[in-house]
Amino acid sequence: MKFKSFLAKPYANFIYRIIKKGMVNAVNDQQAIFDTLIKHAAKTKFGTDHHFDKIKSYEDFVQYVPMRDYEALKSYIDLVKEGKHNILWKGVPLYFAKTSGTTSGVKYIPISKESINNHINTARNALLCYMAETGNSSFADGKMIFLSGSPELERIGNIPTGRLSGIVNHHVPRYLRSNQLPSFETNCIEEWEKKLEKIVDETIQEKMTLISGIPPWMQMYFDKLQERSGKKVGELFPHFSLMVQGGVNFEPYERKLIESIGRSIDTIELYPASEGFFAFQDSQKNQGMLLNTNSGIFFEFVPVSEINKENPARLMLKDVKPGENYALIVSSNAGLWAYNTGDTVKFLSAEPYRLIVTGRIKHFISAFGEHVIGEEVESALIEATNEDTRVIEFTVAPQVSEGKGKSYHEWFIEFEEVPNNLNALAKQIDDNLRKRNMYYNDLISGNILLPLKITPVIKNGFIAYMKDMGKLGGQNKIPRLSNDRKIADGLQQYVMN
Repeated sequence: MKFKSFLAKPYANFIYRIIKKGMVNAVNDQQAIFDTLIKHAAKTKFGTDHHFDKIKSYEDFVQYVPMRDYEALKSYIDLVKEGKHNILWKGVPLYFAKTSGTTSGVKYIPISKESINNHINTARNALLCYMAETGNSSFADGKMIFLSGSPELERIGNIPTGRLSGIVNHHVPRYLRSNQLPSFETNCIEEWEKKLEKIVDETIQEKMTLISGIPPWMQMYFDKLQERSGKKVGELFPHFSLMVQGGVNFEPYERKLIESIGRSIDTIELYPASEGFFAFQDSQKNQGMLLNTNSGIFFEFVPVSEINKENPARLMLKDVKPGENYALIVSSNAGLWAYNTGDTVKFLSAEPYRLIVTGRIKHFISAFGEHVIGEEVESALIEATNEDTRVIEFTVAPQVSEGKGKSYHEWFIEFEEVPNNLNALAKQIDDNLRKRNMYYNDLISGNILLPLKITPVIKNGFIAYMKDMGKLGGQNKIPRLSNDRKIADGLQQYVMN
């Protein structure tokens, strides 16, 4: 056994015991975090504006602090960018995590000296849980690659600012620096295709043991490795034993990634965001990710059916029910307050609190009242495909046509090889979706909608589209669903004739 893996095992067992204890104390830990957040932010501008001195209970918090998105928080962020202190949290942020917005354009999410550990330690905890449960610590002695954004930072209001993955890169523990790839210089390359070539140059001859990233960008890395070497990734890297992924649902990409590796491999799913590292897979034996209930974040949950109401129900952790879809709302020691993350989640269990991400509040189709969500289209597609039908990427948009029974959902799908019978596949997906969404089923049955149609996309068409949009690589991903034709129109030049 090598030195690092030998030392990691007792530490892994120590951290694992702490996390197991936290599973039992999750509700109490959430209450303690709530009390601490209110106390420490009482004298900030946000705290005085929202009567934190009067908040003695969660019910008071709901009364005085409405839910808000980034646009509603932006006036406070602007004050921080002007150099003002004690606005959302004590002092000024340690960093701004820069991320893409919607109507607000670029978003600047604060990360404080108190909240940075949430971003750093959670990924570490996921790996240590894996070590403790499986006994596999050998990956700690090999090379590890983290496909991420550039670590170069700019200054906004004298606050270091950059992509979250780049910020985290500056906090990789010193003992892992010698294991980390790619080099700092390569990581700073902004152009994804050029960066990918350099990553392959630096890793193809190395003893790779862990590979981490967003699944579509890992797939591009694997494809490039196979193109260069003529070998499956698992053959090229015989010591590669662990794949760590997050950012999108893994299931639609899993089959193709495993095929590229050429053998089965352990995987760990993470749920990081600029607003906080919310959950991580703590076990290879149980489905879902463990909610990070003792890491400076207070969670609220709003039933998706109520999210657009004027006064929606807001639930604490103790009140959630497995199987229901909730919008995820967070308050944190970075200075976010009742902040709508835009994500939807579903708990698989409450003892402990394990969940899956089911989609985005704004990523749905309801052009006809069907309100189809990401989880439904992904599972409908997965159930309809097999080893002979491999999907590389897909997205769905409504096609609104005049006249009853002429509109439909259009599925843009890039296949590894286009199936011989697309109509049969479309019918199977459509049947699966009808089983999952009664509103969609009613629209089909009532001849309001035609069954869905598949539009095949050319090889690497989604990559070309993302490149055109300036969103190739890094943390960017294609939305599964859109309620308009913006993405669909952009893909038209990449559809097969």
